[in-house]
Amino acid sequence: MLHQPQPPPQQHQRERARRRCEGTAMGAIALDLRPGLGLGPFTLGMPICEAFAQIEQQPNIYDVVHVKYFDEEPLKLDMVISFPDHGFHLRFDPWSQRLRLIEIFDVKRLQMRYATSLIGGQTTLATFVAVYQLFGPTYPGIYDKERGIYNLLYPGLSFAFPIPTQYTDCCNDGEAELPLEFPDGTTPVTCRVCIYDSSMGKKVGVGSLMDKATVPPLPAGSLYMEEVHVKLGDELRFSIGDQHVPFGASPQDVWTELGRPCGIHQKQVDQMVIHSASDPRPRTTLCGDYFYNYFTRGLDILFDGQTHKIKKFVLHTNYPGHPDFNSYIKCNFVIHSSDFDGSFPDENSLKHCITASTKWEQVKEILGDCGRAAIQTQGSTNNPFGSTFVYGYQNVAFEVMKNGYIATVTLFQS
Repeated sequence: MLHQPQPPPQQHQRERARRRCEGTAMGAIALDLRPGLGLGPFTLGMPICEAFAQIEQQPNIYDVVHVKYFDEEPLKLDMVISFPDHGFHLRFDPWSQRLRLIEIFDVKRLQMRYATSLIGGQTTLATFVAVYQLFGPTYPGIYDKERGIYNLLYPGLSFAFPIPTQYTDCCNDGEAELPLEFPDGTTPVTCRVCIYDSSMGKKVGVGSLMDKATVPPLPAGSLYMEEVHVKLGDELRFSIGDQHVPFGASPQDVWTELGRPCGIHQKQVDQMVIHSASDPRPRTTLCGDYFYNYFTRGLDILFDGQTHKIKKFVLHTNYPGHPDFNSYIKCNFVIHSSDFDGSFPDENSLKHCITASTKWEQVKEILGDCGRAAIQTQGSTNNPFGSTFVYGYQNVAFEVMKNGYIATVTLFQS
């Protein structure tokens, strides 16, 4: 991650920059504009991991990428993937980590293709008249007097036009005659384009209107972010398919309940041995235990190498600022006390449960203070974000980030 000079706390952000590929010209791409659906390969509602996968597939196009997030409170502001050379952002809801808004902030850097026509970029100015001719008639938009911005709205698509102060009279009562032309014969050029889901009927534009963009509903039966209910020392239960995976289950049981794992690997253990002076590097060895990795569920399952029975579960929250970010989809877990009866909790009982959004101070209120961290991991070249802390209770251990949010939960039987 690259660190910008420290801005005010509410705007604190960190960026991850990809290496620039030689010979890639700024603004030299044209992306399909799909109102209410997406832009190019990026579709509204897609998980952030899918967006990264698209970026990795086309490194010559998306050669400079910044990832921005609010480090201290990652659930308060959008996670943003920004393409400064191409002039657009992808804004992801911080809780579900799904794409809620595509914002083109420099229309001169990006050419958009709609049907058979092009708009934007250096050669085709996105003027009010050009937009109106390409996308057709619409209702009068919304004029933001404070910002001097006129928002022209279509279903799932909005254009923002700056209005010079001498021509504010053209927007009487917050509206304007369409297509908008100034008395001197000129027409404004769009300064921002927003692509958003229109299924909820909300109008989205610049300023406070941008906050109204919501994540599209998931398709029926989608397993993304399904609730995983945890009974400590006993089992996991998955809410959508009602699968049960208890401690002591076999690999065959897990395949039957959850399907084929995304990956399988053996657990590594550091050897505490005296190294020779010529080879001081720490050594690792493979023990008999092995993991089933369910990256798309945010879950690892550890099997005993001798008995081939489940001995641990590891649940991942996929917060930015952790080395495993983007390796797993967020696990939407709900940890219950040992008296969990298997019924789904109501809103009141959820206050006494631990979820992926629960901060460490709240965990201590629910489970009690467990004392000092059992393990402190150190920052390294593979983990530039600093230390995390592991706190243990009966049947569960929490890896906590410096901002107080839970990075992973490890479940075991005492």
